[in-house]
Amino acid sequence: MPALRFLAGPTAFNVIREQGLHPDAFTQLLAASGGPKWLGIAGLDKYLFSEFFKQRKTPLYTLGASSGAWRLACLAQQDPLQAYGRLEDYYIGQHYETVPTPQEVSTQVKGVVQGILGTRGGGEMVSHPYIHSHLVVCRGKHLNRLTHKLPLAAGLALTAATNLVSRRSLAWHFERVVFSQQVAASPFLQLTDLPSQQAKLTTANVNDVMLATGSIPLLLAPVSRIEGVADGQYYDGGITDYHFDLPLSHAKGLTLYPHFYPTISPGWFDKSLSWRRGRGHYHNALVLAPTAEFVASLPFGKIPDREDFKQLDTAQRIKYWRTSVALSERLGEEFAEVIAKGNLLERLEHF
Repeated sequence: MPALRFLAGPTAFNVIREQGLHPDAFTQLLAASGGPKWLGIAGLDKYLFSEFFKQRKTPLYTLGASSGAWRLACLAQQDPLQAYGRLEDYYIGQHYETVPTPQEVSTQVKGVVQGILGTRGGGEMVSHPYIHSHLVVCRGKHLNRLTHKLPLAAGLALTAATNLVSRRSLAWHFERVVFSQQVAASPFLQLTDLPSQQAKLTTANVNDVMLATGSIPLLLAPVSRIEGVADGQYYDGGITDYHFDLPLSHAKGLTLYPHFYPTISPGWFDKSLSWRRGRGHYHNALVLAPTAEFVASLPFGKIPDREDFKQLDTAQRIKYWRTSVALSERLGEEFAEVIAKGNLLERLEHF
């Protein structure tokens, strides 16, 4: 059974049908938040980063939040495969033998970020000549700018309640901040769905931005100071952009989206809202997602998630996650095989 689905929006479907699948067709690359779920598609990432885009010399604008930003940070380094290996090792190697405090989790996640970037990765990211990284962070407003557990929990509950009515209400509770090289041609500098602040990604702030984009409220401590923006409480970019649902009709070229689901939940508070799924903004996108049969073949019949920290002891979790990463190599191999055989049209589905 196939392990990988190729889901194309109308524009992308026509372009691929007429021109085939080649790396220069894509000018945007997305990577969603979702905690450890990326481990289920790691093999696909590694093929795309180290082989599919290997010879690229034209601009590629990448947008990531939370662990998605960490994945894309590997692509923007001189040796993406080596960087991705560090991401796997440091992320999977987290240890929590007792229920940790947010500060304790932040300490370990800070080690993950430092492991991903190593000694030179931050500089390579911010100065990369054609991989233009964009990292999403959310700044808390009103109750969500308070760090004590009870007022923050109340702020998040109020955010969830108003989000039921309208996604645009997120602007009352959080501000989206996009850190990037601020290249003038970037399609991510023109986001209008929610109020967005644009900020410069630099060697001085890249570590803090990487930590902030993965700082889940109540589970991790916020990042209070990031050079280049006002002090505040900065949290996970997935709050506003969990899987992304952005108006990119102005973007040139196609968008490639290696994703762990065939569906899109725009924001963190939309996960349980079955009626709010992103589709209209994906006309120019090719979404790559594992099939249900592949997911069923993984241990426990699912891709990894944050509940594994609670349900499994450290040794069990590490074994499960390592096995999932190893099995995910099949996704990259299948993508490569489809390109080599030139039979993508037989596999292409409408998204």
